[in-house]
Amino acid sequence: MRRNRAHNDFREMGAPTSDHSRPRADAQRRTAGKPLRIVVADDERDIVDTLAAVLRHAGHEVYGVYNGSEVLPTVRVARPDAVIIDISLPGMSGYAIAQELRHTFTDLRRPLLIGISGKWKQRSDKVIAQQVGFDHYLDKPCGVEEILKLLEPLTDRPDRRA
Repeated sequence: MRRNRAHNDFREMGAPTSDHSRPRADAQRRTAGKPLRIVVADDERDIVDTLAAVLRHAGHEVYGVYNGSEVLPTVRVARPDAVIIDISLPGMSGYAIAQELRHTFTDLRRPLLIGISGKWKQRSDKVIAQQVGFDHYLDKPCGVEEILKLLEPLTDRPDRRA
């Protein structure tokens, strides 16, 4: 039931639910801006897989991670432009991951950090998220268009991975 609900939420926003069910986006949409490297971390596989499909459809390279302890090694290898992290991850919390990323990268190379949570929605939770290093904090279910809008300014920046 969770899978259908998650897929329906994204389908209502016009997102593909499978890489195989639709042809690739047209070249004009893919060349609208620089493709980004994005890490998506959530313990709900359907959220990761669906969000990854939407972001790939928009022309981005996506790395899906399902456990908090896998995020930092993935970030070190992928050198992403953005990291979307669920706050309640097993292995290492989203707060701890954001704090570690904030201290590991210089401001120039630090990826955009977007926290998402369906559980931690109080104002105090959002203040903590800001203090540990998140640039943005969204409540689940968050809209795909909202995420794409947060990523849009990054497509115009020069490559920070060089």
